[in-house]
Order: sequence, then structure tokens, then C-alpha cells
Amino acid sequence: MKVLVIQTRYGIGDMLIFLPYLRAISQKTGVKVSMLAKESSKANDLFKDENFLDEIIKLDDTNDKILGFSKLIKEIKNKNFNKVFIFNGSIRYRLLAIFSGIKEIYQYPFFTSKDVIFQTAKIFTENYVNKVLSSKPKLNLNPKSIDEAKNKFNITSEVKNVVLGISASGPTKRWDIKNYIDLAIKLNKIQNCKFFIAASKDDMELINKLKNSGIGKNCFSLENLSIKEILPIIKNCDLYIGNDTGFMHISSALGIKSIGIFTDSPAYSYSGYSDNIIAIVPVGETLESTTHDTLGKDKISFEEVFEKTKKCLIN
Repeated sequence: MKVLVIQTRYGIGDMLIFLPYLRAISQKTGVKVSMLAKESSKANDLFKDENFLDEIIKLDDTNDKILGFSKLIKEIKNKNFNKVFIFNGSIRYRLLAIFSGIKEIYQYPFFTSKDVIFQTAKIFTENYVNKVLSSKPKLNLNPKSIDEAKNKFNITSEVKNVVLGISASGPTKRWDIKNYIDLAIKLNKIQNCKFFIAASKDDMELINKLKNSGIGKNCFSLENLSIKEILPIIKNCDLYIGNDTGFMHISSALGIKSIGIFTDSPAYSYSGYSDNIIAIVPVGETLESTTHDTLGKDKISFEEVFEKTKKCLIN
């Protein structure tokens, strides 16, 4: 039997939220699954040490949208899948399954939108596997890679190792870099810390502000490393503190306590799935009310962030 899973959301965080359900489908069907996914989800890097995955079929400009639909049908049809699980309510992907000759089709209700991402996926998968599933992802890594990263990047227990997630998908989702600098300086006064800056080359302005600040000598930036290289570094750390980014979801899935600052994204959808994530929302908002267009980056309490971070580091 050959099984296809279609999960076409863009983000790293999205992909990790689906991890428990991908694993459950593989276990129930008794085979490794293939997955249709976007390159931006970094599924290949994230799941390199997992045993539920057969292959990633890349969804890109050549086989996506209307112009690439016939090419995608041919690609899927040639693989002779018996079952497909479609984690969205798109008619397009139902047609893809039908035209590709897949006999057993499981899919969200048509036009599913504005849902709580992990709840919809959980209910959908539980209905198939016929048992209650945890929504908490647990990402596996090769122990050897964890030890190698620890030695290569001089990660020791003599200091607290903290991931600073200063990046975000847009300016409204980023807590001001000055706040992170002030936070790091204040934390380092009560506990010696080494800060790993989790950001990309597109964030060099922010990275350089941190490096050139009073805490810069305690910082190491990850912008030149791949996700594959970053995973074991984060696994060796004590805490994540930062914006709602893929790095927050990675940290949480690796079992690292993660303080997520939600200024302009659905806080409950992207934190409620795991007790590893401690969500901080703008003053006057709740987990449920903080969503797109909240625009609350100037309403985050610095003292709340500091106190919760301090508590996690000292305990």
C-alpha cells in the first residue's frame, strides 16, 4: 500500500503542528507516507531523522496553481497511491486525488477556513485512527548530531543557553529589537547567558544591532546555518524567547521551553497545541483575541516577558 498526505501550508511551524498526525497515519496504515508539501515548510530538514516519512513531493512554481495542475496530476498518478489524506478543504486537491486514480480519499470538509489549525487536524486524524491523539509534537533527532553540535559550538552547562527569536514574517509580528537587547542585558546580570540569534540573512540589520550592543559578546548568530544544522543547536539550549516564528515551533517540538511573543498572529492556534509554549500577548488581549490585525507589538509588557523568562531560566 502507498499513502499520500497533502499538507500545503507554507510555514515551518505549520508543518511541525501536523507532526503528531503524520506519525499517527503512518502507524495506523503500517507504511511510511509520502507528502506533498511546499519547500518553505522545510519538511525534508525537519523530518530527516523520523521514520514515518517515505518522500517529500515538492509543490513549487512548476506544478502548483492552474498552469501546473496537469503536471502535478501526472506526477502523483505515476506513483500509484492507494490512499490520500488531504489536510485542507480545497476542491482542487480532491480533484487531484480523483484524477490521479487514488481510490481512498480522506479530506477536511470543503472550504474549511479560519479554523484552529491543530484542533481541525486532530479531529480529522482521530476520526481515521480511532483513538485520542496528543497535539504536542515531539521531533526526533539523531543523538550523534546533538553531541556534535554541543562540541562544535561550545555549548556548556556553565551558562544558560538561550535562543533569541528576533525575526518574524513581517514587521507587525516583531517585538522591537531594542526590547530584546534590554532583555538580554538584564537577564545576563542575574544569570550568565549565551544567546543564539535565530534569524536569517534577511534580518542582518536586526542581527547587527544585537551584535553591536552591550550584550553582543555573548551572542552567536545562526544566519549562515541551514535548518538541518540549527536543529541540534537548539536541542542543546535551555530556553527560547522570541516572536511567533518557525524557530519557536522548532524549540517547542524539541522539548525546549519556549516563550512566544504574539503581537499580530493567532496566539491560541499557534501556542495552544503544546504546553512547552508560554504565550505572551499584548496588554488587554487574550490568547483567543490575539490574531491577525491585532497590531499589538507596542503593547507587550516588558516586565511580563522578563519575569517569565527569568522564572524559566532559574527554575
